[in-house]
Amino acid sequence: MNENIFDKLDFGPLRPLLDNDDITDISFDNNGQTWIRSLTQGSLRVEVQGLTPEFIEKLAFQCSNVMGTTFNNAKPFLDAESAELRLNFVHPSIATNGIAMVIRKTPAKIRLEKEKLLKDDYFTQDIHDILIKCVEGHCNIIVCGETGSGKTEFVKYLASHTKTEEKLITIEDTLELHLDKIFPQRDIVAMKTNNVASYTDVLVTCMRQNPKWILLSEVRSAEAVSAVRNSISSGHNILSTIHADKATAIPYRMYSLMETDLDVNQFLNTIYRYIQIGVHIKAYYSKKLGKFHREVDEVCEFYVDENNKPQSRIIYQKLFGKEPVMRKPSPHLIEYLENQNIDINAITEHLSDDLPFTDDASKEAFMENKDTDQVVNTPNVSEVKPVVTSVADSSSPITLTVEDSEPTISTTTTSEATINVTPVSSVATGNVVTNPDNGVSTTEGSTTSGANVDFSQLGSLG
Repeated sequence: MNENIFDKLDFGPLRPLLDNDDITDISFDNNGQTWIRSLTQGSLRVEVQGLTPEFIEKLAFQCSNVMGTTFNNAKPFLDAESAELRLNFVHPSIATNGIAMVIRKTPAKIRLEKEKLLKDDYFTQDIHDILIKCVEGHCNIIVCGETGSGKTEFVKYLASHTKTEEKLITIEDTLELHLDKIFPQRDIVAMKTNNVASYTDVLVTCMRQNPKWILLSEVRSAEAVSAVRNSISSGHNILSTIHADKATAIPYRMYSLMETDLDVNQFLNTIYRYIQIGVHIKAYYSKKLGKFHREVDEVCEFYVDENNKPQSRIIYQKLFGKEPVMRKPSPHLIEYLENQNIDINAITEHLSDDLPFTDDASKEAFMENKDTDQVVNTPNVSEVKPVVTSVADSSSPITLTVEDSEPTISTTTTSEATINVTPVSSVATGNVVTNPDNGVSTTEGSTTSGANVDFSQLGSLG
């Protein structure tokens, strides 16, 4: 589905949400609830005037008509995709609590910038520089984290530091990377798998294209794991993402996706030998910062030691509410980079050889001996009060007005549309914290108060 087809669709009250760079996802379900995911505010429930089940059903029929397909009881699922939007609809015959829709925005740009990432405490200067050197030194890197943590965006950021003359091939089942559009002057081939061309088929062709880098948008199946193994063992370099709860768990997560009786030691030896770096990214609502926060939580290296034993070594770890700890990479990684003419001694010479703890017990003791910062809790959805909102002019900029009392219906006849919203992430249980940028205050047992956040002014991560 191309952009010209999308131009024929009437997005109506969805248009302000689609035009806002801070919003990455729009979800409509559960008898008319609308939820958005914001880069800076996390998950918010909103209700926009005119955004009803009837309108969503009409939009789904528009999509099906321009695609030349149907959307009904016989074909209850509908997918539509363009360069920067991905839509999915579920018919009410399947979604028993009302028609469901999800829109994922995948803009063709690099959202992340070094200066802003450092300022926002995404990671430290040292680990940033080491990761970039690892890209320059052709390390195979897998980024893990939960859904919505920003894995793909970080892979795009790393890919932007590959050498201009190096050929890149992207392999995706849904279009998200868009590196060919971001860097139109570079030697890039964008491939998309489908029901005709599997990961295996695409990978065979990919090898014949002679790439230096292969970027898999996500390792989510046995076929994708096999693609990674075949790519790295044949001398190509990989950047990809996977769902895992920590960086050290990446090899085991890959093995669990294989769904075979393949010898675990043999498999892990391959992964530890050919994947050099694992990165875990965490996303949560920070009461201290007053916004949704993403950060590099853990970086580890993988290698096989002199006794042919798989080893992982944490070189960077973010301690919750504390300063991150870091140590020098192992001689294995240093030697690997030196063989690629990359010297990291200037970055690592001030680092120690060991972390201040060796296991979970010593880590807890280390944490207890440190001054604790304010604990940042992610609120429970059940704590959120109902939201009642209205938008008078859906074509106008959106302003979020967060009330500290029961929500009330608000309308406006001016050129500025208003949404009264209780953010999921604004319910807190800690002490008062004020965000100096917008005056948002959070108190125990209440929602944020005194905030007039202009959604059109909210910045993205990039």
